[in-house]
Amino acid sequence: MNPRMKALLPVLMLWLAGGLATTRAAAPAVPAAPSRAAIGLDLSGAIGPASARYVVRGLRTAARRGSPFVILEIDTPGGLETSMREIVKAILAAPMPVVGYVAPSGARAASAGTYILYACHIAAMAPATNLGAATPVSLGGSTPAPPTGKGRASGPPMSAEQRKILNDSVAYIRALAELRGRNVEWAEQAVRGAASLPDEDALRAHVVNLIAPDLPSLLSQLNGRRVIVRGHTETLDTTGVTVVWLRPGWRTRVLAVITNPMIAYGLLLIGIWGLIFEGFNPGGVLPGVVGVISLLVALFAFQLLPTDFAGLALIAVGSAMMAGEFFFPTYGSLGLGGLIGFVVGSLILFDAGVPGMSISRALIGAIATVGGLIILGIVYLGTRALRRPPAIGAQAMVGGTVEAEEDISGGGRGRVRYGGELWNAVAASSLRRGQRARIVKVEGLQLWVEPL
Repeated sequence: MNPRMKALLPVLMLWLAGGLATTRAAAPAVPAAPSRAAIGLDLSGAIGPASARYVVRGLRTAARRGSPFVILEIDTPGGLETSMREIVKAILAAPMPVVGYVAPSGARAASAGTYILYACHIAAMAPATNLGAATPVSLGGSTPAPPTGKGRASGPPMSAEQRKILNDSVAYIRALAELRGRNVEWAEQAVRGAASLPDEDALRAHVVNLIAPDLPSLLSQLNGRRVIVRGHTETLDTTGVTVVWLRPGWRTRVLAVITNPMIAYGLLLIGIWGLIFEGFNPGGVLPGVVGVISLLVALFAFQLLPTDFAGLALIAVGSAMMAGEFFFPTYGSLGLGGLIGFVVGSLILFDAGVPGMSISRALIGAIATVGGLIILGIVYLGTRALRRPPAIGAQAMVGGTVEAEEDISGGGRGRVRYGGELWNAVAASSLRRGQRARIVKVEGLQLWVEPL
């Protein structure tokens, strides 16, 4: 070995030993593991297919990440029963506790939101919030009459279908109340009589478990509470827990947009009128392409929404009839019939009784008004054309436009072009070649013209 290397060898060994000692000494200074994270989900607005997809995927994500519990913040006027049941099923199948929290102040858990709150393992409310009004909406947008006594109902008697819907909803919310150990009698009142409660009354009636003004207070009150999750008792430990809020992904946001009844209705109109324009003007391509895409997206939304397909058919037929008014001399009868069909179809297209799932009456009225004005304009133009005296031969040429083929002096004669033909003309004033003039009189094969 090189003498120089022999001299450096002890130095290298001392340096390595010092490095190992430093590493061992520094090991205890490694930062502690980060605090545990619970998943937070924000269920706001009308409950629909997008809301159900968001909550179900959020609960799956929480289970995959090992979240100690999930906080479901609720602020909803209600929504679709199918989407509500999908959310409830996901909560009941969750492997971790789900805390329903009606917040912030001023929020509500009405209609379908009441069922979801009852399904949660722990129900909490912020001050100045309310829940209830869980009476189901029957077909046609009417509400079943709430019974006032055993087997008796106030108001008009319910149909067999309404009774089935009501009894099924009562049994459903009673089962959820019994499962979570909450007030069963009031849960039935919320369905049969559309009862509602503010936060303090809900706590006294044992409808909810606690009232928390904010998230830190909620976590503090949850600590040490015992809940039953899928048959097993668990004790919540919120010490050092932070809440990580999951926001909807782009697919969920797109689904929320296209399943908005107003957006779906607009896409339907764009699709129908795009195809009508393409049919009457073949080769335009763009109206047809936009119409087909819009119509397909609208039909996808309709299969997820509470759609009355009779209303959908009335809108399509009514739009076609209004378009036909442009081409057939019906003097308004075809257009008026189409307008009536369009308005009726728009009104019954969605179940207006479901919160957040209806079309604005103002929008329907605005579209109907514009359509009516167009039809009146067509009728006016048609009747004015009928009152015009018939013009044939030379009479039809008066008022027409000609173009001078040569210079013509005032009072002189020359040739002009009319409709591709050359005519002899007498000019009232001088005309230059290429200048345009108007026909004022026709005598035989000679035109009398004056400059425009």
